[in-house]
Amino acid sequence: MTSRTRALLLTARPKTLAAAIVPVMVATALVKAEGLTVTPSISVFAVLSAIMIQIGTNFINDALDFWKGADKETRLGDARACQSGWFSPRTVLLMGLGCFATAMLLGLPLVYVGGWPIFWVGIASLLMGYAYTGGPYPLAYVGLGDLFVILFFGLVAVGGVYYLQTAGLSAGALVAGLQVGLLATVLIAINNLRDLDQDREVNKRTLAVRLGPKLGRLEVLLLILVAFVLNLYWLGQGAWLAFLLPLFALPPAIKVVLTLLRSQASREYNRLLAKAAFVHMLFGVLLSIGFVLR
Repeated sequence: MTSRTRALLLTARPKTLAAAIVPVMVATALVKAEGLTVTPSISVFAVLSAIMIQIGTNFINDALDFWKGADKETRLGDARACQSGWFSPRTVLLMGLGCFATAMLLGLPLVYVGGWPIFWVGIASLLMGYAYTGGPYPLAYVGLGDLFVILFFGLVAVGGVYYLQTAGLSAGALVAGLQVGLLATVLIAINNLRDLDQDREVNKRTLAVRLGPKLGRLEVLLLILVAFVLNLYWLGQGAWLAFLLPLFALPPAIKVVLTLLRSQASREYNRLLAKAAFVHMLFGVLLSIGFVLR
């Protein structure tokens, strides 16, 4: 792998791509669990489009954070493309917009199937992907980034794929979407706790900056707690495996919380982020298996 290819791969932040994959997997498995017909091509186009939106958002975030001074050499997180000089901010921004254009093309078959509702969901997803760090009121800079993740990487993503497969919605799709979204938000919450001091310096008013480190850690605890408590819904629906299997993700989730409560922001939070990403993926996989084997 050439150094330039490796730089491009790192700029895409492959560790974040589970946030795009898990909702599609969970929604598809839920449709199958309900005895409805699954169209594999819909899920394939949905996951590819979601991945391109995620990568595009990562690129745009990299460029705009650098321009706004949020990514400095002293940052505790992994190296970023613009900060490290791998690519110019303009190049990274254009690559991000290119990913968005690709996502639109991949989404055309989905619009054909789902009609105007899916068209507007796709447009909103692209706009919010840019608005996360761009525009006059960037979500990440005014403390709305966490809500964005819950909505678009949880409720909208799971609900959208479920709608595409069934032409309808269900309470189960919304519960599963909320669970997935809450656990995805754990990653952004930990990320913001790690970068709290630097973000405060450049007036990036993330929720962690607004709440402070103590309440920021409490947010992570609540996100995880609510995600697992919602598993009781599946028990009430008689979906025993969908209730039981995700509980195997609880021990590593508890470890994430305990480590966070006992430590201060440092580069060790990067490992904590990886563990939180593992919890998110593991939970999604186990919930999906529970649906399929129901």
